[in-house]
Amino acid sequence: MSAMLPAGKPQRLLVAATLLTMLGYGIYLTAGVLYLTRGLNLPATQVGLGMSVAGAVSLVAGIPIGHLADRLGARAVYTVTLLLGGLAMAGLCLTRDFWAFVVCASLGAVAQAAGPAARSPLVQKYGGEKPAEFRGYLRAVTNLGIAAGSVVAAWAIERDTRSAYVLIIGASAVSYAVGAAMAAFMPSVPPLNARPGPRWIALRDRPYVVLTVLDGLMAMQYRVLTVAVPLWLLDRTAAPAWSVSAVMLANTALVVCLQVRGSRNIDTVPSAAAAFRRAGFAFLLACVAISVLPGLPTWAVLLVLLAAVTVHTVGEIWQAAGGFELSFALAPKESLGQYQGLFGMGLGLGTSLGPSVLIALCIDQGRVGWWIVGLGFALTGLAIPPTARWAERARSSARPWADAGAAVPERHHESAHSPSSPSGTGVSER
Repeated sequence: MSAMLPAGKPQRLLVAATLLTMLGYGIYLTAGVLYLTRGLNLPATQVGLGMSVAGAVSLVAGIPIGHLADRLGARAVYTVTLLLGGLAMAGLCLTRDFWAFVVCASLGAVAQAAGPAARSPLVQKYGGEKPAEFRGYLRAVTNLGIAAGSVVAAWAIERDTRSAYVLIIGASAVSYAVGAAMAAFMPSVPPLNARPGPRWIALRDRPYVVLTVLDGLMAMQYRVLTVAVPLWLLDRTAAPAWSVSAVMLANTALVVCLQVRGSRNIDTVPSAAAAFRRAGFAFLLACVAISVLPGLPTWAVLLVLLAAVTVHTVGEIWQAAGGFELSFALAPKESLGQYQGLFGMGLGLGTSLGPSVLIALCIDQGRVGWWIVGLGFALTGLAIPPTARWAERARSSARPWADAGAAVPERHHESAHSPSSPSGTGVSER
C-alpha cells in the first residue's frame, strides 16, 4: 500500500488533506440538494437561486485568495480555506431559512474555488522530480475522494430523513476539519519576493487570459456526462435508467486508474498544448457517437455509450493534464497563486455556463447540436497551441509588464520544469 503513496511526508500530508476534503465535498455534491429540498423543505427554485449566487461569489474569490497565498504563505491560507469549507458545512447543519443557506453555500463555494489556488505553491514546492505524475496523482485522489463521498451520501439518500442528511453533512464538516489539520502539519512554504509592477498582474497577462478563456470553453465538457448525456439517454434512447449512474461510475473509475499514466509525458508547454488538441478531437468523436444513439437497440446503445464515455474520459484526462501544465509553466513562480486563481475562474465559468449551453444545443437541437458542440471543442483545442506559443514568447520577454506600461528590469526566468522549481497542481478540482 505504501508503494502507491508518494514519497515524502509533505506529499503524503497534501494527499491526505486532498482526499479528506474531497470526501467532504463529495458528500455535499451528492446529497446537498436533497438535504435542502427534502430535509429543510426549501423550494427547489430557491435552492437553485442560492447555488447560482454562491457560484457567482466563488468566481471572484480565486485571484485575491491566490494572491494572499503568494504573499502570506500558501500553507496558512490553504488551511484557512479548508477550515472555511468545514465552517460552511457545519453552518448548513444549523440552517433553517433561505438566507442562512445562501451564506453557508457561498462560504463553501469560495472555499472550493479558492482552495486549489491557495494550494498551488505547495504543489509546486512538493511536486518532486516528476511533477506531472504528482499532479495526475492528486487529480486521481480528488476523484476517489468524491466517489467515496458519494457512497457515504447514498446511505442518507436511502433513508431520506432530515436527521440522516444532517448526520452526513456534519461528517462532511469533520472531514474538512481533519483535512485542515493535515494541511497545518505540512512544512511551510515561504512566499517569494514579489517583482515590481502592478498588483493584479495575472489580469494584465493577455495570452494567459486568453488561455484561461479557451480552457473555460473546453471545460464545458465536464457537464456533458453529468447534464447532457443523462437527459439524452432518458428522453431520446432505449437506454435503461441505471445507465446514467453507470456513465458516472465508468468516468470516475477511468480517471482514478488512468490520470497518473495519462499525465506522465505531459510535462512541457508543447506537450500540454498538444494534449489539448488531442482532447478536442476526442470530445468531437465522443459527441458524434452519442448523437447516433437514438433509434439503436438497447444492446447497441450500451455498447456505443461505453465507447463514447471511454473516449470522452480520455479527452478529459488529456485536458486536465494539459491545463495543469500550462497554468503552472506559464505563470511567474512568485505569483503562482494569483495566476491559478485566474485560471480557476475560467474553469468555474465554463462549468457554470455548460448546462444551459449544452441543453440549448444538444437537447433542444438534437443530433446537429451534438455535432456543433463537438466541433466547438475541436476548434478550441486547435486554438490552444498557438496561444500557448504566444504566452511563452510573452513570458520570456516580460511582455505582460510591457503591455501594462510598467518598466521591468531584465531578469532570467527559470524554467518551471527545472529540478529546482518543480511544477504541479491539483485543481480542478476538475
